[in-house]
Amino acid sequence: MSLERPRILCIDDEKNVLEGLTRTLRSLYDVETAIGGMQGIEALKTKGPFVIVMSDLRMPQMNGVQFLRQARQIAPDSVRVLLTGQGDMEAAIGAVNDGNIFRFLTKPCPTEILVGALAASAEQYRLVTSERVLLEQTLRGSIEALTEILALANPTAFGRATRVKQMIVKMMDHFEVSERWPVEVATMLSQVGYVTLPAKTQEKVYKGESLGEEEQRMLERIPHVLEQLLARIPRLDAVREILRFHMRPYNSDGKSRDHISGISIPWGARALKLALDFDVLESEHESHPFDTLRSRNGCYDPILLEAFAKLQGGGKQEILIHELKLRQIEVGMVFGEDVRSSKGLLLIARGQQVTPGLKERVRNFSAELGIREPIRMIVKPGKLEAEPETAEVAKG
Repeated sequence: MSLERPRILCIDDEKNVLEGLTRTLRSLYDVETAIGGMQGIEALKTKGPFVIVMSDLRMPQMNGVQFLRQARQIAPDSVRVLLTGQGDMEAAIGAVNDGNIFRFLTKPCPTEILVGALAASAEQYRLVTSERVLLEQTLRGSIEALTEILALANPTAFGRATRVKQMIVKMMDHFEVSERWPVEVATMLSQVGYVTLPAKTQEKVYKGESLGEEEQRMLERIPHVLEQLLARIPRLDAVREILRFHMRPYNSDGKSRDHISGISIPWGARALKLALDFDVLESEHESHPFDTLRSRNGCYDPILLEAFAKLQGGGKQEILIHELKLRQIEVGMVFGEDVRSSKGLLLIARGQQVTPGLKERVRNFSAELGIREPIRMIVKPGKLEAEPETAEVAKG
């Protein structure tokens, strides 16, 4: 089986030039062409992704530098190549930094030089993307394993992290956030610092109860605690920045030494604060949580708040809530209620998804700690193999 050819987008204002490039490159690349910068922008948005984006410099309306500058914003992973005439060398050199261009080639460009430069560009794309994918998968996998273990020590905290992550994913989908993994990792780690609080203080925090002065100071130190805990893990700069500001009010200028407020606060931090505070209100069974959030003037990004309210309140998917015995619980289901021992010890918080490891632990808990059965579980329609004891349809 032949390997899939890399995709390349060629932009020029002359149709015959594009036809010549297509004939030259079609045996090596999946070639897409666009006449002029505006068509090129449209192709990036609707026909991508592309491994390489190659543009002529001299074009009417939008020249190659302007096009590649926008291309960098739309498709940051694509490797950018600029074709220039001998008289345009000064502009081409300036474009290397402005558009973060990997290669620029002078016209007329011999076929062997063009093919060699594009091969180097394709290899650069492979190196950059494979390194990022490896980093994302390794970090996310490690942190998911860590949080699953820590959930045993503090199921309330990490049940909240699981619920909030689901909300954050919806917001990232809505706002088309491209760099998602730092936000997801920050969300899952956001509750790590709470394990340093005394048990009674933790309970107050998760119930939304008032804190004493010393307890409030401990709570305010959590971002600093997280910073210290994560400082030794490499390449988590974006994650640490989100966690550094995730408790900061939106309109906080003048109240902090760094004067970072509003849109200067990282998007992930603004979204995380909103979702966490909403989950607190939900835990308190607040009847009008969004009215409460809106009443906190200057606390949240107003655009995020209104979008979040719409996402949580509209277009609800029908789900099934089943009361199941432990032997019926399967991987992928979600706990619809807190799971406690016969003595009232919280073992698993509502909202946590069943993983293979968690499924095994639940069964072990049952034998040792006497878990009450049946347990309310959230199941997508058609996913339940065994017949439930009882079931009801809910909107969630």
